[in-house]
Amino acid sequence: VGVGGGSTTALAGFVAATWLRGVRFVTIPTTVLGMVDAAVGGKTGINVDAGKNLVGDFHEPAGVLCDLQALETLPRHDLVAGLAEAVKCGLVKDPAILDLVLADPSGMTQWDSPRLREVIERAITVKAEVVSGDLRERIGTGVLGREVLNYGHTFGHAIEQVERYHWRHGAAISVGMVYVAELARVAGLLDDEGVALHRQVLGDLGLPTSYAGGRWDDLLSAMRRDKKTRGDLLRFVALRGIGHPELLEGPDPALLTAAYAEVSA
Repeated sequence: VGVGGGSTTALAGFVAATWLRGVRFVTIPTTVLGMVDAAVGGKTGINVDAGKNLVGDFHEPAGVLCDLQALETLPRHDLVAGLAEAVKCGLVKDPAILDLVLADPSGMTQWDSPRLREVIERAITVKAEVVSGDLRERIGTGVLGREVLNYGHTFGHAIEQVERYHWRHGAAISVGMVYVAELARVAGLLDDEGVALHRQVLGDLGLPTSYAGGRWDDLLSAMRRDKKTRGDLLRFVALRGIGHPELLEGPDPALLTAAYAEVSA
């Protein structure tokens, strides 16, 4: 049984997956990030110096128990950071999540808010539906399955690695989603309104939407080591409109740097 935040539940799952080649385990996430993302879905990974989640397995929990009262003592910064993953679910599959956030962004920081409860429930539903159809992130099937949950993660994971994991995961993914939205815009996939919506929803929650400039070489190197990369081919989940994800493979380097310029502080 793993009780705690996403790192704790992921570690419990990793141990359960490897001990005796797999034993049953249950997760009881006590953070928003754990509830909407880390504890649900069966990915059990740990970070190493070379990159994030590079060691792990797919091992579904026997059960997940979410008690929102556990969020009562969660620091506000951690609660807000966890909401980045919920916003991701809204951007790729359930835009109603975005409407709920925009209607009452301050209410999203109240653990007993009915809107927060609905956002969490909707995000869990999105992840559970995606994972039930594609547990192991199949590649090359022509269908964008579990990979859709990687939205914003290629650039976001690079930030985490460059910052030696001193950034909260949700904060890094927030910038990562704005980055890939800008990348989709310069690639002709997403319109200006779609990019603006990213910035508005995330900014209203108090999440970062930019990153300090001057680190491009480090970030690009980290992205090339990411587990979603195939050989030298960078792969991004991008949006062709809100709720319509698709795969963007091997974008022109000029587009990558143009998008970086748009998120550089």
